[in-house]
Amino acid sequence: MIEDKRKQPENRKDEAVLITGAATGFGRLTMETLLKSGYRATGTMRDINGRNREHASALENLGGYVVEMDVTSDSSTQNGINEAITKMGKIDVVINNAGIGALGIQESFTSEDWKAVFDVNVFGVQRVNRAVLPHLKLRGSGLLLQIASCTGRLSIPFQGPYSPSKWAVEALAELYRVECSQLGIESCIIEPGGFPTAFLERLMRPGDPSRLESYGDVAQLPEGFFNGFQKAFAANPAQNPQLVADAVLSLIAMPYGKRPFRTVVDKMGLAEHLIPYNEHLEKITQSIYSIFGIGHLLEVKTTHP
Repeated sequence: MIEDKRKQPENRKDEAVLITGAATGFGRLTMETLLKSGYRATGTMRDINGRNREHASALENLGGYVVEMDVTSDSSTQNGINEAITKMGKIDVVINNAGIGALGIQESFTSEDWKAVFDVNVFGVQRVNRAVLPHLKLRGSGLLLQIASCTGRLSIPFQGPYSPSKWAVEALAELYRVECSQLGIESCIIEPGGFPTAFLERLMRPGDPSRLESYGDVAQLPEGFFNGFQKAFAANPAQNPQLVADAVLSLIAMPYGKRPFRTVVDKMGLAEHLIPYNEHLEKITQSIYSIFGIGHLLEVKTTHP
């Protein structure tokens, strides 16, 4: 057996975490935070021997593992999950972070644009969960953690297919919550507001800008909105992306079966409105599930040691 010479923190924790889209943004910060806190972690990204080699090496130097994964491919996703299990010995927590953003008027996004966003943001989440669930079911425990968005709760204009994709992720997480709870598997959501990360540098623009000709001055609003967002970030340094990584760390560290289903992370005024919204929906959900006699499905079966 080849000795693993990567840096090993003294406060090594038992949980093994897999994070998709770990090259930059929330994924990178989250993986670095977990590694520094003593967790075993594997980050996924595409082209780890090419354009992402530097990102992969940086995480490996911190003591993490990196595996090749394209969440738009069934085989790549399954191979990545299998490799992560081999490297860490198991997976306890899966963080679905990989995502694509968009900026523009809805009509100007083509069906191919929509397919590309949903293939990563929605189908990619389903591929990862489906690939790892046999392992989690065999272990009788685990956490599926989805990085959604505040725009998956409240539609903000000019985000094209992005906001609808995050609404879909919310629904996916809700269904996994009830379908896997009696198997000992938790499903939770982190809902970040807008944060200044590399994610914003790669926003998809509409594939058919000719549709904008009939919108007049409205066609200029998306870019103006985006520029305003950038200025708002500059004026509010409290909106630090590290908050998301810290929220993930706190959630993972919570007692099994006691984690909140939804966690809002924002310092720009959204949290004070969305938290009550989420709490109200939770009450409605509990009530409706009780009416149908399935309220117990909202509570994870705590057979975890």
